Amino acid sequence: MLIVLKPGATEEQRHSLVATAEGDGFRVHPVPDSERRLIVTGERHVPDPAAFIGRPGVADARRITHGYELASREVHPRDSVVRIGSVPVGGPGFVVIGGPCAVESREQTLTVARQVQAAGAHILRGGAFKPRTSPYSFQGLGEAGLKILAEARERTGLPVITEALDVEQMDVVEEYADAIQIGSRNMHNFPLLKRAGRARKPVMLKRGFAATLEEFLMAAEYILAEGNPNVVLCERGIRAFSDFSRNTLDLSVVPAAKALTHLPIVVDPSHAAGRRDLVAPLARAVAAVGADAIMVEVQDDPSGALCDATQALAPDAFAALVAEVGRVAGSVDRPLLRLEPRTHRRRQGELSDHHDAVIAAQ
Repeated sequence: MLIVLKPGATEEQRHSLVATAEGDGFRVHPVPDSERRLIVTGERHVPDPAAFIGRPGVADARRITHGYELASREVHPRDSVVRIGSVPVGGPGFVVIGGPCAVESREQTLTVARQVQAAGAHILRGGAFKPRTSPYSFQGLGEAGLKILAEARERTGLPVITEALDVEQMDVVEEYADAIQIGSRNMHNFPLLKRAGRARKPVMLKRGFAATLEEFLMAAEYILAEGNPNVVLCERGIRAFSDFSRNTLDLSVVPAAKALTHLPIVVDPSHAAGRRDLVAPLARAVAAVGADAIMVEVQDDPSGALCDATQALAPDAFAALVAEVGRVAGSVDRPLLRLEPRTHRRRQGELSDHHDAVIAAQ
């Protein structure tokens, strides 16, 4: 249920409404950037607008007919901007995320981090815990991989996003990462979504490979309902009948999601294609269709990668992709986000490069 307060509603009236709703067993969620809107939700029973209409300070109260109140534009008309480290995702600048599918070694990760930074990436991706179809495939380095990612951040200034596979891993991932990824296979892992909703870090939720848009948004709602407003959606392809690519990239979901939700949306053409020759053309389309960011897998030695070798780009191909995406993004008035270098002191007292985010046409 959405409650809209009158322009002159007092703080006392607001507190009285919250106390009434919570006393009836409901949960009240303030809407970011709006002092006049409250969302009231309940697990056991649905709140009745009639119980609030006519109360002091209330201009309107109405039931929301879908299951993603907090993610909806109906209650949050303005686009949300989620900051991953110093990088704003969802603002006027187009964001590029790049890095290896899996953290395989310190040398590999630091090398790729420097290469994607030089190519123009804003955020470093890399998997320390890897969900693999076969139990005999490389499963990641675990916490050792997280420590390597943290070192890569210190050396490059790029914030880090990495995946948590279950509730037990969330604490350690939250300790090291700037943003937590929930993978496609876990989009319906409701205990994990709830734990992500209690995290202090932004969460990037990947669409399940057989999920509808409504199911996708309701999965995001699980995170939002636990109190974490910093949720980014990620389209990564859906299972279809075609056999020439790993998945089918559903670009239509980007404008459809933009119409329904205020949450930023990232697209991962690497996992959609499964083939490196398709990644760049799909990336250009991603920029044209209105996504907020793109996430691409990059390896210093793609053919030798322990995970998803067929879809990883070499550093020079990634640099060419960033330039191409930048031209397309600029043509639709969404220039690449530019990072202004600045210097800061690391904890050890040494100097390293960091970045402030500014919007500028490339």
